Amino acid sequence: QRVVLMDPSEDPDDILRANRSREKTFVFDVVFDHRATQEEVYVSTTKSLIEGVISGYNATIFAYGPTGTGKTYTMLGTDCEPGIYIRTLEDLFKALEATAEEMDYTVSMSYLEIYNEVIRDLLNPSSGFLDLREDSRGSIQIAGITEASTTNAQEIMQLLTKGNKQRTQEPTAANKTSSRSHAVLQVTVTQKSRRQAIGKEMRIGKLFMVDLAGSERAAQTQNRGKRMKEGAHINRSLLALGNCINALSEKGGSRAQFVNFRDSKLTRLLKDSLGGNSRTVMIAHISPASTSFEESRMTLIYAYRAKNIKTQV
Repeated sequence: QRVVLMDPSEDPDDILRANRSREKTFVFDVVFDHRATQEEVYVSTTKSLIEGVISGYNATIFAYGPTGTGKTYTMLGTDCEPGIYIRTLEDLFKALEATAEEMDYTVSMSYLEIYNEVIRDLLNPSSGFLDLREDSRGSIQIAGITEASTTNAQEIMQLLTKGNKQRTQEPTAANKTSSRSHAVLQVTVTQKSRRQAIGKEMRIGKLFMVDLAGSERAAQTQNRGKRMKEGAHINRSLLALGNCINALSEKGGSRAQFVNFRDSKLTRLLKDSLGGNSRTVMIAHISPASTSFEESRMTLIYAYRAKNIKTQV
């Protein structure tokens, strides 16, 4: 459960800094090393959330970390090693089929990206930029998004792979197919009982799976011009997310914290999943390379703060 981050620049003979090590130890719920398989990561992080979604709770999974540490691999995976998206949906459909005798269910999903603070539909990219709106019950809706209804995991895999090709990817110095946008897969499960007496009751569970854009510094990717501007937007939304996490993790402290979800589209969309009625998992990715020591340190601090959020589900 422990991550020990060693400082690569430490010089053992440096007397002035002998007592000032930047070595840090972090404790998390689970830590995976380079030998972990997709299956292990999935079972330890996400598998337990599926039951909740079927019972009508919300769940959210984040992949966070600098560029090139494997966020998209964890979430989407490859054909022979599928990632969390596919494994979760396969298990979700199996679990739903088990309840099919008593329940009528529908599953709809949408896949979108947030790039430069505008929302694009990845399943129908020609629809242009979409708006976030709040309905009378206070839940956030995206006007005009495509919702695909299917209960076949294979179809979904094709939809996701197609959608992922539509993502804004640009080469940076850190990674030649760096995803420059946050991708959000939203799955909504609606269930109605088949018995007449309680037929009015509906259970709605939402599952968000978020593949965030890389959180590295501009110097690391040697960004200039358009890439730089794009990086600023990415950092802005990740900063807004960090601010929300900070405010939420300090809640219940001495002073009542105001949580500013309106700072970016990302946090508005995930408002419920951060502080509200949701079980949330953050999978933080770090690189073992000594050149990305600072990035790894920031990522671990960020994830460690997120660990302190207590949500009331």
